[in-house]
Amino acid sequence: MSDSASYLPDHPPVNDWVNDFDHTDPKWTEDPFPIWDELRAASPVVHTGRFLGCYMPTTYQAVKEISYDTEHFSSRRVIVRDIRPEITARSPPITSDPPEHKPAKQLLLPPFTPDAMKKLEPRVRAICNELIDEFIADGKCDAAARYTKHIPVRAIAHMLGINEKDGDLFVKWIHGILELGIKDDNALMEAVREMSAFFAGHIEQRKQNPKDDLITTLMNAKGPNGQPLDDAHVLGSLRLLLIAGIDTTWSAIGSSLWHLARTPSDRERLVREPELIPTAVEEFLRAYSPVTMAREVMKDTTISGCPVKKNNMVLLSFPAANRDPAMFPDADKVVIDRKENRHAAFGLGIHRCVGSNLARMEMIVAIEEWLKRIPDFRLDPAGKVTWSEGTVRGPRQLPVLFGKAS
Repeated sequence: MSDSASYLPDHPPVNDWVNDFDHTDPKWTEDPFPIWDELRAASPVVHTGRFLGCYMPTTYQAVKEISYDTEHFSSRRVIVRDIRPEITARSPPITSDPPEHKPAKQLLLPPFTPDAMKKLEPRVRAICNELIDEFIADGKCDAAARYTKHIPVRAIAHMLGINEKDGDLFVKWIHGILELGIKDDNALMEAVREMSAFFAGHIEQRKQNPKDDLITTLMNAKGPNGQPLDDAHVLGSLRLLLIAGIDTTWSAIGSSLWHLARTPSDRERLVREPELIPTAVEEFLRAYSPVTMAREVMKDTTISGCPVKKNNMVLLSFPAANRDPAMFPDADKVVIDRKENRHAAFGLGIHRCVGSNLARMEMIVAIEEWLKRIPDFRLDPAGKVTWSEGTVRGPRQLPVLFGKAS
């Protein structure tokens, strides 16, 4: 978590956001929205000398231009970090550029179709209710630690054919990669090694004993040359599914419950009109988008009239794009029945999220099941909400009160 004790001395506090932004600064972690407004008012693209040089597009248009420009911007690095070591482990397709990207992505599409999600949905509903059963009698809980964290962890474990109890390992690895790893290369490498060893073991097991699960599906998939994928490709795709499929949805569900705990009128309306929940989910995705990606500038170019120089990174903030008033009327307000909502929460361009159907289904089901059983809840004034730092933003502690006591 972000606090002064864990904040490294090589990241001094920011005094000038426009010329020296830092997405790991505690103020950004706590409340990034006014910072994005300040940056957007200054320029469509801002730059910092931190992270060995990094740009950030602040408008929807600038984010879109970069997302679609695979000539000048590479996806080979997708996290902005303090160092840029040689690339050894890839996670296709998210770290792939054309022409390798398309075939790698197409392999992952079939398990995430709307029909596949319909088959998975009953298990996700059961997971939500199993979790609620554990704390509903208490009248309070940390909704992040007891509920939102476990839904995507167990769902993806179920899809992979792995014991759902292994989820705690997944959470530890993701914390090492997405949070600690921004500033601590050892933490990142240790998490990648442990995750790779875990999945390598499962790949070997499936060679002896194939199952009806996502690991076996990937191992049976054919690459563009008609040959089965090599183990390294399967391993990279499994790492991606775990990293991209857990922290993101955990954060999105948590932000939605955080909003509903603070906004009784929206919560009461969704209890009265549960058919509005899918529309509200789109607005929660826009207003509290969890994911910021990165690109590496490969050639000098211009974005929205601003020069961009090679050998810099780009902090590709879909959340900031989704708060751009030029694209969304009342961009700073959460409008749960917003009619037109072409948000970029799942990315733009060729790297648009493979798992968007899964994330939407998990969010809708998690909110439906929670509101059915806990229609009246609020933030616990005795507790503190804390947010994750860096690439994925969502509540990591979310203490709530409910039932007659609230």
